[in-house]
Amino acid sequence: MPEGHIIHRLATENAKAFAHRPLRVSSPQGRFAEGAALIDGQRLSEAEAHGKHLFLGFEAGAWLHIHLGLYGGFTFGAGPAPAPVGLIRLRLESTESYADLRGPNTCELLTGAEKSAIHARLGPDPLRPGSDPGPAWERISRSRTTVAALLMDQKVLAGVGNVYRAEVLFRLGIDPHRPGRDVTRAEWDAIWADLVELMHDGAGIGRIDTVRPEHTPEAMGRPPRVDDHGGEVYVYRRAAMPCLVCGTEVRTESHAARNLFWCPSCQQR
Repeated sequence: MPEGHIIHRLATENAKAFAHRPLRVSSPQGRFAEGAALIDGQRLSEAEAHGKHLFLGFEAGAWLHIHLGLYGGFTFGAGPAPAPVGLIRLRLESTESYADLRGPNTCELLTGAEKSAIHARLGPDPLRPGSDPGPAWERISRSRTTVAALLMDQKVLAGVGNVYRAEVLFRLGIDPHRPGRDVTRAEWDAIWADLVELMHDGAGIGRIDTVRPEHTPEAMGRPPRVDDHGGEVYVYRRAAMPCLVCGTEVRTESHAARNLFWCPSCQQR
């Protein structure tokens, strides 16, 4: 499932391609035909993201809410849109460009009040300007749940997925199995600050890189990482490989229904 930096990047791409332009909106697949007809011909007024949720606002007040889920994805193109191929849930077209949405978990129209209700149930997003990390700290500091599970709970913290949670805990030397209530305020502030920096970098380049300069392939004389997710990381999907910092074998386990990765030597705090 795409993490929050990708959704914020999609908001920027949609705004760049379609903002303030009248759009042809259709559903070649047919599953969103009724909703598409309601906003067809309107201008896109704004695009924003909160965690893993994308919101496209139209001039008459409706909001298009998209959650990609595990299989959803956007394809952008320049010029006139070609004939639809495959199961395209949503197509947006201007005179200069188009975008096709395939396989989303959610594609629906919302009122402003319904959109606000979604924001209200999500935790703070490190990529949203003005996000207050305080509510997340309040929930974490009272919880017996592990910090690894809490960081993936979108009601606690929005947009963080499996890669960022594994990597930020490694970078700060925090044992992922520690209960949230055993995390200090200083540690939480460091987690938040690191997520803000890493996720802004990820949104800018479109991939997740978490290794510090001294641990890059060039600095260490090692081959670059080859993985579908791309990016240089410390522990994510590096199970049974030596830790880049101490050489200990990276471990993995199923944790709260997701694969957790960590270094048992570097993450003892």
